Amino acid sequence: MTEFTPVSSAVGGGLIGWATSLLLLANGRVAGISGILAQALWPGSGEARGWRFAFLVGLPLGASLVVGLQGTLALEIEASPVELVIAGLLVGFGTRLGNGCTSGHGICGISRGSPRSLAATATFMLIGGLTVLLMRAGLAGRL
Repeated sequence: MTEFTPVSSAVGGGLIGWATSLLLLANGRVAGISGILAQALWPGSGEARGWRFAFLVGLPLGASLVVGLQGTLALEIEASPVELVIAGLLVGFGTRLGNGCTSGHGICGISRGSPRSLAATATFMLIGGLTVLLMRAGLAGRL
């Protein structure tokens, strides 16, 4: 189990909210990672790619900064490489099916009052919760 860290969680959430608001105000763009990645790799006509690459590079750099400040990254992965690949493919499929990812819908869409984002986020959370229940009950290996 992980420990409860309300201060760092609130600071992290505030920084995410600030960054997504800044991107929306400065660029008129929603901070949905899947959309940013897709447009960086396969841009539409006249789409700027520079800020997208900077955004994507900043994600691991931010994590590296936290590791540098804290000295370690507490991360436990209780899945095999095959399970991780399958999970990644399912997330990618769901992202395309839902026309956006958890960051785009959950952070940006809900804050803008999007009914589609509310439905998508409720679906993400429900399926995520059911997946955790199945994994903890040991049913995933039997399916």
